[in-house]
Amino acid sequence: MNNFNIYLIGVGGQGIGLLAETILRAIDYAGFPVKSVDTHGLAQRGGTVVSQIRMGENAFSPLIPAFDTDLILSLEIHEAYRALMSISKPGSTLVCYEASWQPLSVRSGKEKRIDKENLLMAAEKMKIKVLMVKDPKLGDSRMQNMVLLKKVAGEHLIPGVNQDHYIQALEDLMKGSALEANKKILLEAAN
Repeated sequence: MNNFNIYLIGVGGQGIGLLAETILRAIDYAGFPVKSVDTHGLAQRGGTVVSQIRMGENAFSPLIPAFDTDLILSLEIHEAYRALMSISKPGSTLVCYEASWQPLSVRSGKEKRIDKENLLMAAEKMKIKVLMVKDPKLGDSRMQNMVLLKKVAGEHLIPGVNQDHYIQALEDLMKGSALEANKKILLEAAN
C-alpha cells in the first residue's frame, strides 16, 4: 500500500489524543505499518493540539511532509482552516466538527474570525473535499471526537480500516460506561 497520511488538529481538551490513539490502534489491527507523533503545546490552556499518523510501507518517519496530507481531522473550525493552509494537498479530504473556539489571536483582534463559509471557500479553491459533522443531540461535548470518528468509519476514509478495527481499538483504551458510551456513538448509523 502507498503511504496514507492523517493529520489531526484541535484545541486542548477536545480529545484529539484519544482520537489519534484510537485511529493508530485501528490501523495496527487492520495489519498496516503505522507511525505517529503528537504535539500538545499549550493543550492544557486551550492551545493547539496536533497528531500526525502515517501508514504504509514507506512511512519511515511519523512527521508528514508539507502539503502531503491525505486526510485532515479537525475538532474546531479555526484549527481546520490552519491545517488546510499549512499541510493539505489537492484532492485530500477534511473532516471537521462544526465547533468554533476562538483562539486568543482572534479574541485579541490580531487575526480574523474564521467561520464555516470561509473554510468551505478556501477548501474549494484548493480542491479539498470537506465533510462537516455535528451532532446536536450529543449530550457530552467531550465525545465530539467519536462523532468525527463515526464519519471517518462510515465513509471508509482510511483505506483498509473498518468499524471492527475501531471498536477493537476503543476496547483497548476504555472500560465500563465510558467504553459503552463511545461505542454507542461509533455504532450509530452514519449521518
